[in-house]
Amino acid sequence: MSKRVQLVLNKDISKLGKSGDLVEVAPGYARNYLLPLGLAVHTSPGVLKQVERRKEQERIRLAELKQQSELIKKAIEAMQTISIAKQVGENDAIFGTVTTQEVADAILSLTKQEVDRRTITMPDVHQLGAYTAEIKLHPEVSATVKIQVVPA
Repeated sequence: MSKRVQLVLNKDISKLGKSGDLVEVAPGYARNYLLPLGLAVHTSPGVLKQVERRKEQERIRLAELKQQSELIKKAIEAMQTISIAKQVGENDAIFGTVTTQEVADAILSLTKQEVDRRTITMPDVHQLGAYTAEIKLHPEVSATVKIQVVPA
C-alpha cells in the first residue's frame, strides 16, 4: 500500500471536501487529477497558516450571521400576529391560498426585516382562521409567527 499525500483543497469537491480543507488522498489521484487542474495544492507551513486564517474568518462570519438572525427573530416574535386579508366564499373558504410571499411581505412591512420566502414553512391555508408559520433564519435559529386570515 502506497503512502497517502496531504493536500489543501482550492475548490469544493464532492465526496472529498470543501475549499480550504486538509485532505489525504492517493498519490496518483493528487498527481494526475487534483494538482494539474489546480483543485488542490501541496501542504506547507505557509499554506496551513492561510487555511487556519480562512477558517477563523469564516467562523467569525458565521457567528455574525447567527447574531443577525437572533435580532431578526426578536423583531418577528415581538409582533403579536400578522393579519392577511383574502376574499371569502362559502363556508369561510378563501379564494386561493396564503402564500409564503404574502407572509414575507407582511413581515417586511411590519418589522422592516427582510425574510426570504423560501425559509418560511406554513400549513395549507384554505379557510379563515389563525395559523402558525415557522421561519428558519439560520441553521440554529428559527422563529414562529402567528397568521390571522381575515375576510377582505
